[in-house]
Amino acid sequence: MELELLKTLFPNMVECRRYLHRHPELSFKEQETSKMIASKLEQLGVQSLTGIGGYGVIGRIRGALPGKTVALRADMDALPIQDEKNVDYASQVPGVMHACGHDGHTAILLAVAEYYSHRREQLRGEIVFIFQPAEEVFPGGAMSMIKSGALQDVDVIYGIHLWTPIPVGTSACSPGPMMASTDEFIIDIQGRGGHGGMPHTAVDSVVAASSLVMQLQSIVSRSVDPLDPAVVTIGSIQGGTAQNVIADRCRIAGTVRCFNEETRSFIRDRIYALAEGTAAAYGAEAIINYTMSYPCLVNDNEEFHRFYNVGANKAGLVPEVTPKIMPAEDFAYYLQHVPGCFMLVGAGNESKGILHPHHHPKFDIDEEAMLYGACLLISMTESYQSK
Repeated sequence: MELELLKTLFPNMVECRRYLHRHPELSFKEQETSKMIASKLEQLGVQSLTGIGGYGVIGRIRGALPGKTVALRADMDALPIQDEKNVDYASQVPGVMHACGHDGHTAILLAVAEYYSHRREQLRGEIVFIFQPAEEVFPGGAMSMIKSGALQDVDVIYGIHLWTPIPVGTSACSPGPMMASTDEFIIDIQGRGGHGGMPHTAVDSVVAASSLVMQLQSIVSRSVDPLDPAVVTIGSIQGGTAQNVIADRCRIAGTVRCFNEETRSFIRDRIYALAEGTAAAYGAEAIINYTMSYPCLVNDNEEFHRFYNVGANKAGLVPEVTPKIMPAEDFAYYLQHVPGCFMLVGAGNESKGILHPHHHPKFDIDEEAMLYGACLLISMTESYQSK
């Protein structure tokens, strides 16, 4: 890896990332972001296809030497959050910001494309650059990219996530299951409305829903193996309009996270059983809408060892083995089709005040992490191609 060449591209990375940070676009609406990516690839002489799976872009560089095909992926959507940072590159779009680092991911992958555009004669095989829309919102963009041929003839895939919980200069990954599956559910408890002073004439949906919230908390604590990580969270309960009116309907909404498909199915079945049983016990009815979203992200063991023994070290990063984490990631779909590895690149820096968590209104990254991220993707690619 020509580190000096990559370092010369760092200012472009920063400029690109800050442009995207000022002009964020929500999932499934990344039209201008897509145009910008396609334009930069065209300037580099990189063959590309646009409109893949919505606003996705796929670029390809074929090397002069024989070899395998490596895919590299970056997501590019923002979140519906108001940017509260006091910086000159703060979001200019009210209520929308890059609060998860996807602007940095896009800037990194464009830099890697530029790096290889200068090294076609030395490059083995082919590199596929996947710029994916809509990671943040189910059904996400990965499945549509795959259906559109993003993984055609691909032998391995790598992806990174700039990660502020760990400091810049470090990286983390784990073999096997690393990020949880995620499911969402909405349960409407249908009762019978009435006067707050005459509860015996009504069926109180709020009371039934409140009882159900407590019942659902027993699923993980009493029905799931304590050594099998899982989460059931109720994030919302909404019912009623006035203090003296018994609500006829109350809605609860929540999420399920786990790492085992059997556990995932079991929890879903328990939610149905508890919702229907609890509602019936109060004389109400449960109307359940359950969506199985992203699967568990499972890294290939061999590619994890490549990261730990070769990739991170060549990129100048301190590698760590991360414990399983409950956030979900639709990169999991790619790993169901081809082997690969998803890696976390430290982007936090307390000395610079970069310590806010992902999805926070003041989220930011230490931009030096982008250079490490680009180095890591290149190191993994070159290690794979040389095997």
